[in-house]
Amino acid sequence: MRADGRAADQMRPVKFTPDFIPTAEGSVLIEVGQTRVICTASVEDGVPQWMRGSGRGWVTGEYGMLPRATEKRTPRESNRGRQSGRTQEIQRLIGRALRAATDLDRLGERTIWLDCDVIQADGGTRTAAITGAFVALALALERMVAMGILQDVPLKDSVAATSVGILGDELLLDLNYVEDSQAQVDMNVVMTSAGRFVEVQGTGERATFSQEELTALVGLARSGIEQLLELQRRALGDDWPLES
Repeated sequence: MRADGRAADQMRPVKFTPDFIPTAEGSVLIEVGQTRVICTASVEDGVPQWMRGSGRGWVTGEYGMLPRATEKRTPRESNRGRQSGRTQEIQRLIGRALRAATDLDRLGERTIWLDCDVIQADGGTRTAAITGAFVALALALERMVAMGILQDVPLKDSVAATSVGILGDELLLDLNYVEDSQAQVDMNVVMTSAGRFVEVQGTGERATFSQEELTALVGLARSGIEQLLELQRRALGDDWPLES
């Protein structure tokens, strides 16, 4: 039994609050246990210069954390004059994950910005950001269809993410901060509703791991992501066009 009472293969409680920021084309507050992230989708005409004239769209992400999202205050990166390597890595991961689910040809020459702002951090902020960002993206695209800007929702799949790890001799799903900070092995997994993996980030923080453990960790992550995909579908409503 884990410190919070969960079984090894049990997710933390997950909650989506769609349209959390009414001024954005799409938005959601995602809560995974005590981790809370506001995700917004903003649509702009035009694409980066290197894509102009291609007829294709672009989806990209930005990630940030409020100073008191953590136990001790973390100074804003804007005050330091540059983003940390961790922030840049997470932003690229969010962009890759959401582009994997989007048909950029059907989007046309538009850019969708996915801003993921962590208001409370207790482990798994990047995976929560990806999972929430998909809901924000889907809501924005649905509204573009309703407005006649797009003929249909240009999504190929849903996408969600979770963490897994090894702590002691136990394989754990959906690590909170304490578990993540103590884990011998830490892994983030991103998967689509078609069962295809976008990214598997695995690190032996304090120990190496075997191929058998790798396979078991990916399988454990898959079971959690399948739950998240279903919760996304419910958050998007009964008329959501994609099956998870």
